[in-house]
Amino acid sequence: MTRKFALGSRPSATADFERDLNAEQLAVATAPGGPMLVIAGAGTGKTRALTYRLAWLVERGTEPERILLVTFTNRAAREMLARVQALVRRDTDRLWGGTFHHVANRILREHGERIGVSRDFTILDREDAKDLVRSCIVDAGVDIQQRRFPAKAVLVAISSFVHNTLDPLETVLATRYPMFERDAPRIASVLELYEKRKRERQLLDYDDLLSRWLELLEEHEDLRRLIAGRFEHVLVDEYQDTNAIQGRIVDLLSCEHRNLCVVGDDSQSIYSFRGASFRNILEFKNRYPDAREFRLETNYRSSPEILAVANASIACNRARLPKNLRAVRPSSLKPALVTCKDHYQQSQFLAEYILHLLDEGRALGDIAILYRSHWHALEIQLELKRRNIPFQVRGGLRFFEQAHIKDVLCWLRLAHNPRDELAWARVLPLLPRIGGRLARRVWQVVADSPDPLATARTRQTESLLPQPARSSYGRFARLLSEVAALESPSDMIERVVAEFYDDYLVSHYDGAALRREDLRGLANFAAQYESLEAFLADVALAGEFAGETVVTGPEEQEFVVLSTVHQAKGLEWPVVLIPWLADGRFPTDLAINTPEEEEEERRVFHVAVTRAKDELYLVVPQLYRNRSRGVIMMKPSRFLTELPDGLLEPLVLE
Repeated sequence: MTRKFALGSRPSATADFERDLNAEQLAVATAPGGPMLVIAGAGTGKTRALTYRLAWLVERGTEPERILLVTFTNRAAREMLARVQALVRRDTDRLWGGTFHHVANRILREHGERIGVSRDFTILDREDAKDLVRSCIVDAGVDIQQRRFPAKAVLVAISSFVHNTLDPLETVLATRYPMFERDAPRIASVLELYEKRKRERQLLDYDDLLSRWLELLEEHEDLRRLIAGRFEHVLVDEYQDTNAIQGRIVDLLSCEHRNLCVVGDDSQSIYSFRGASFRNILEFKNRYPDAREFRLETNYRSSPEILAVANASIACNRARLPKNLRAVRPSSLKPALVTCKDHYQQSQFLAEYILHLLDEGRALGDIAILYRSHWHALEIQLELKRRNIPFQVRGGLRFFEQAHIKDVLCWLRLAHNPRDELAWARVLPLLPRIGGRLARRVWQVVADSPDPLATARTRQTESLLPQPARSSYGRFARLLSEVAALESPSDMIERVVAEFYDDYLVSHYDGAALRREDLRGLANFAAQYESLEAFLADVALAGEFAGETVVTGPEEQEFVVLSTVHQAKGLEWPVVLIPWLADGRFPTDLAINTPEEEEEERRVFHVAVTRAKDELYLVVPQLYRNRSRGVIMMKPSRFLTELPDGLLEPLVLE
């Protein structure tokens, strides 16, 4: 007998708003409309509130195609819309949802011809954009060897800031790239040619998707009214992370019906370095005086003691929207203040305490070490490796795997072993006008020489290269010999960076200041080694981690997570350890030059603290030994000293 099953025959589970939501979330979900500012603290269920808001609108008769949901990842939009589909008895496939760029692509395919954008335009990814910029540099007749000039990746980043901040090029250079201000005319000529080529060839990079969308809305009132009229309700997630152009687009999309719901947490606005505008959420009620304000303050993640620290810290910021996180979980341990003798003892504590937590029954995946800057993990990674504690660096490479670190380490590898073919192959193409083919030609000459470094310095070797490459190669060969004559690996790193690599760093990498900080940390770390051989051996072993298990457990491998705070946003762990809580480290001395910068650093600390569910350990090194073997007294982070007494519990190391 044939059996039959009817697809779609199961009734959908309808939403029970009063059962499924707390009072704060229910107020958001069932609000009548108009401008809405939802201030959603960490761990308060803002995604749930936003999802039920969508379900409420559909259940109350709003056609799905008249709702626009903007999120910061397409995955977040898909998950939210799938949940809405499960909550309501109506087809929601026509509901508009996705990132700003995703929605812009749809709008421009439909209406872009009005501003000269064909329906079949091509979207350039970042690599394609860099390649086009490189050809524009050549065609603009810019001699990039004459003096330091931004490489293609940096030019793309500059262009992106111009688009996303709505600031002119001169302002972007003055505020974010002052080292290139004198090259403003040449940069402008390259970027103008880049824009011209894109328009001629119907190419749009990611930033163009937003700027052309804004152009469509601002310059064509009939289309603005048509598009804004289409969306009866506009909902924006993670509003605190929007930039100037996104904020402007949201306002224009809401100009007809004014049913705008923005959800965000000003206390978690930590992406100004990417162009995010904290003012969008802070000044929302200035632009919408009739906006209703909702606060999600009931926290389901952290213990009351952890939230007490988070609340007290962020209250020190003057530019903020008031809120006070309240825990539903029972009382637990106070966050521990761990004072270490120096940064070496700090790494020792972190590794040994993780082993202690495992003995107490915690799983590796329960534990995260969160730090302000990537180089803060350098010694920690080595200490975990020595003790065979499996770890994963979230959202990025391990410290020694980063390109700028490997570039400088290859100089040291050549000083140690001048017959290191791979090191030659990496270092030589860093020089102007030397690619892989010329690098192999030089290597073939030095490889068979009894003294490779001496051979590298000869005019005969230099003559293998075309005339424009010879002067920079000659300086390189002399510097390499001078570096090899040094004894201290720390001095070697400092010399390479000062006399060669810093210029390369600035011109080739966006965010050069952070990479320079990594290299400074590398030099300080190397100061503890007496010999170059010992230093390079430890660095090599740090990359040989095979993920050995520490305790008997399931076959599936678990890891302790290491992450910068920025990469950890939106995540949570039962146990969080935050090292380097000293002024100049956290907050970083790169970002405390203005009150606004200090307040953003405090928001970064707030994000770190609110990742913890059960246990929080705040670790302070008292001394720091720098590359000159000097000892620096470290002041505890201002984010700790400003806390009221009694919120932290000392954990004394014996």
